[in-house]
Amino acid sequence: MLRMGKLTDYATVVLASLAQDPLRHRAAAELAERTRLSRPTVSKVLKGLQRAGLVISSRGSLGGYRLAREPEQITAAQILDVFEGPIAITECSGASSQCGIERQCRVGGAWQRVNAAIRRALEDVTLRQLAGLDSTSVRVSVPAHQVWPAAVPWLAERPLRMMFRRR
Repeated sequence: MLRMGKLTDYATVVLASLAQDPLRHRAAAELAERTRLSRPTVSKVLKGLQRAGLVISSRGSLGGYRLAREPEQITAAQILDVFEGPIAITECSGASSQCGIERQCRVGGAWQRVNAAIRRALEDVTLRQLAGLDSTSVRVSVPAHQVWPAAVPWLAERPLRMMFRRR
């Protein structure tokens, strides 16, 4: 099963909290209280998000963290990239493939199409939608015939259930 890690999940929760009032600075302690996550976890998540340019921090009595961009300009793909790295469901789906059988492999192209479809779906979901601030549905449907090659029609009959796992 592909599954995203806990830090990515927590980052989404923290970002959703910041998205409620995107211009307001919030202290890590306040975010920990609002999200019911531990303060060390929130601090770790915020440091990663800051390095990635998704949040901005400022010091002082009115300081804290806020979103670096509007919630509709931050995508689920960008959030996953911070803690999981680029999505690659198979070795040949990544940017720097190290697969020893790639040249003679007949299934790599299909898996690369699956990987691209997942990436597109994640790029279509914004933080605004993840935070529940947008009435636009986040349900994404990819017809099986666009993902799976005709050579394996039995796959088109089964639902594709994938989550993301940290490598």
